Parts: sequence; C-alpha cells; structure tokens
Amino acid sequence: MIEDNDIILKQAARVLTPFILIYGIYITFHGHLTPGGGFSGGTVIASSLILNRISSGNRGSGPEIDRMMGIASIALVCYGLIKAMGTFFPDFTHRVLPRGIPGDLLSGGAILPLNIAVGFVVACVMYIFFCLIGEEA
Repeated sequence: MIEDNDIILKQAARVLTPFILIYGIYITFHGHLTPGGGFSGGTVIASSLILNRISSGNRGSGPEIDRMMGIASIALVCYGLIKAMGTFFPDFTHRVLPRGIPGDLLSGGAILPLNIAVGFVVACVMYIFFCLIGEEA
C-alpha cells in the first residue's frame, strides 16, 4: 500500500480514478457497437476500484467483500433471468427491449442489459480477488 508521505501518488490516483471508471462504463455500454462489452468494461471498472483501494491505503476488506459478493450475485441472477426470458420467451426481447436504430446505443435489444450484468459481475469478482490476495500477503 502507499505510505502517508506519497502525496503525489495519492493525488494522481484521486484524479485518474473517476476517468478510468467512466471509461469502463463507456466500454460496457457500447460493447455491442464497438470492441468491448461486459467483460472488458468490467475489468477496467475493477482496475479503477483497485487503484482507489491501493491509493487510500485501506486494508480492511470484510464488509467490502460481502458487499461486492452481494452485487455480483444480484447481477448474475439478473443475467440468468434475461437469458432465460430470451430463451423461453423469444418475443420478450422484441417487445420489452426494442432494437432501435442500428448504430444507436439502444439498438442491441437484450445485449445492453447483458453487458451491464456481466460488467458488474466481472468488476466485483476481480475486486474480491484483489482483496483476498491482499489479505494473504
């Protein structure tokens, strides 16, 4: 972790973290239009969370792991429900989630909610792995 006298590193991390987070959200939301998607965006979002954790010097991770595990579980259930609705009720995705104009943000039907769910799962699980590895060290 960063020591107390590393003011430059803390300030740089404080400035960069929101931009990295926004870029990860952008990658997640535009995954059906550009290279990227839920997994890629989730890893970028996780890197911003990990950078924030390293720069703050926070070592306590019990409640954080539980919270992230809950978010990942809810996102995984949402992913499964969206996939099940598309599998068992094919018209569901066309009626509830319109395809829109090609090239538009809402043009992917069920792909956007699936990318968001995958992004949450990947970001939370990567952050949990980092926290658990940090506890071992």
